[in-house]
Amino acid sequence: MSITTTNTRRRPAGPVDEWKSPKHRRSVYGVVAIMFLTMVFDGYDIVVYGAILPTLLAEPHHLGELTPGVAGTLGSYTMIGILFGALGAGAIGDRIGRRKMMLVALAWFSVGMALSSMATSIAVFGALRFFTGLALGVITAGGGAVIAEFAPAHRKNMFNAVGYIGIPVGGVIASFFTLWLEDLISWRGLFLIGASPILFLLPLAWFLLPESPRWLTAMGRDAEADAICRKFDFPAEQFTRDKAVKVETADGGVEKRAKIGFAAIFSRYFLVGTLMIGIMSFMAIMATYGLNTWLPQIMQTNGMSSDGSLYSLVALNAGAALGALVASKIADIIGPRPVIITTFLIAAVCMFAMPYLTSATLMYIAIALTGLGVTGTQILVYGMTSNYFPTHARQAGMSWAAGFGRLGGIAGPALGGMIISIGLGASDAFMVFAVATVIGAIATVFVPPRNDS
Repeated sequence: MSITTTNTRRRPAGPVDEWKSPKHRRSVYGVVAIMFLTMVFDGYDIVVYGAILPTLLAEPHHLGELTPGVAGTLGSYTMIGILFGALGAGAIGDRIGRRKMMLVALAWFSVGMALSSMATSIAVFGALRFFTGLALGVITAGGGAVIAEFAPAHRKNMFNAVGYIGIPVGGVIASFFTLWLEDLISWRGLFLIGASPILFLLPLAWFLLPESPRWLTAMGRDAEADAICRKFDFPAEQFTRDKAVKVETADGGVEKRAKIGFAAIFSRYFLVGTLMIGIMSFMAIMATYGLNTWLPQIMQTNGMSSDGSLYSLVALNAGAALGALVASKIADIIGPRPVIITTFLIAAVCMFAMPYLTSATLMYIAIALTGLGVTGTQILVYGMTSNYFPTHARQAGMSWAAGFGRLGGIAGPALGGMIISIGLGASDAFMVFAVATVIGAIATVFVPPRNDS
């Protein structure tokens, strides 16, 4: 059996065909801007915990006596929440739509960050990190599906990167805010900053984020899709082309409507690709979260000053943001697979080399390139995933990549904490994460091409 649609996907003839009107362009840019700002707070949450971790370890009066092992476990609670949130997004996102899901997630995340700032015990803080992680999982998994369904056909990787570089940008902001503001407002004030989306971003999203006409059409809600296309001046021939998605038998007869959501991505047609994408995401996120949680502590253990160790987070996330933009532009030209393999391997080489670098300049360059190879690669993986699966399975595909990948996010901080606890050095920590990126590169090689794209 083969999955087909009533419309053939064609690459637009060129930039002239990219925008129907200025209103179409503004509407798409508005969607991408909302996703970018949402991802900024996602990245802020990821990094702010690692940035304040030395304070929590050194000053037990905040939450209680923290050991490196317990601290790593606390970091993993967020990942567990993200895992369940991402998988939950896949279960409902292809059925209730993108808009409702993202609006609820923004409000949920803000409440979680506000409550986390008030925690006075390790147990309560851990529970609230899990609670916040549920919303982060929905945001991370939902963002790529939203962008893929509004971006121009031959700029999807670039627009995806513009949205998802909000994650490392948020990491840079969290690092600088910790350097500049922690002494003034404490770590609790830093968490309250993370709660601010409910004040400005949620209202913006209410007005600028429409429901996806592609999803509405795939669900048979043609009238609603047409109304949104008229309101935002989306070209109907592009945004309502997912009609009558069906499964055809070998003799060409229509058998039944195509499977939706997780049933589709785990069907025989997509199974190998689904599994390989899961491995790619697992390895990239394991390295990303492991490094974002423990890099300052690893650098201090290796002799770097406290401020210098926080600047290492700036280098890691700045390298991810800038590198992902360049890499995604190349991916739109030659395809994401060779780019992802290359960026994975760049990270591996840099992490193998870092323990032996004696120059601070070379160290920061290596850290920035590692950011490209871990966080930047994960951005590329999300772009590849959002375009690998069709509309009726896209949210489930993104949820799988984000959700299964978060198992790596659970393992990364815990593994880093274990390495520190047993007294191993920076070279051992970097070696573990380097091996993960090599495995990710191998998995990328085995993702089968889409025969219908």
